Amino acid sequence: MNIHPTAIVDPTAALDSGVTIGPSCIIGPDVSIASGTILEAQVHVHRHTTIGRDCRFSSFCSVGSDPQDLKYSGEPTRLQIGDRNVFREFVTLNRGTVGGGGATTIGSDNFFMAYSHVAHDSHMGSQIIMANAATLAGHVTVADCATIGAFSAVHQFCRVGSHAFIGGFSVITRDALPFVKTVGDRNQAKIYDINSIGLRRRGLSEDSIGQLKRAYRILFRSQLNTGEALMKVRQCEWTAPEVLTLLEFIETSERGFIH
Repeated sequence: MNIHPTAIVDPTAALDSGVTIGPSCIIGPDVSIASGTILEAQVHVHRHTTIGRDCRFSSFCSVGSDPQDLKYSGEPTRLQIGDRNVFREFVTLNRGTVGGGGATTIGSDNFFMAYSHVAHDSHMGSQIIMANAATLAGHVTVADCATIGAFSAVHQFCRVGSHAFIGGFSVITRDALPFVKTVGDRNQAKIYDINSIGLRRRGLSEDSIGQLKRAYRILFRSQLNTGEALMKVRQCEWTAPEVLTLLEFIETSERGFIH
């Protein structure tokens, strides 16, 4: 274990061997950090935070700070972080609230660019990219392999589907569809076809991408209303599980989704 002499580590913190704590870092009470994780310099890990293996935190990250919720009054809530995540400079991550389930959770293999923010009670999957200054409000769910562009914001209680691509400077106030490119500000936000390039980079087959495109055309280019389009798509035979994921996402949307 490598702890810089200027770092402050609470005696209740549990640090595995192989953890590196850089200059002027602060580790609060009831913090757990697994082996291989590196805190570069001036990183503050607040109380009740669990960090997995081989994560990296750049300077001035604030990890597990109190939720920015006026109803919060010091209850013991948590932040749970998985393995192999990269957090660049000035990233801020808040713990959960009792009313929101008590925890903010982040999966593994995610990349958080500088100044990005994850608010209380948000739940993130794995292999997600948050570009510079991308922001999640409280109670947001982001599925695996999504990309949220620079300076974009996702409204509280919204969902971002798997492999979704949110363009830069967008404001998402309804659910953002999986596998689809979504760009725009609030009521002007629109969808722009299947994210074919991103899906190929993630290893999806040409057959799966083709089926998603056919389903997309029926759902959003056929002039049918949502109910009629869903019924028509359900009547077709699909071998790609991604199509069923898209349909389930639409059918379970509570806030509505961006068209």
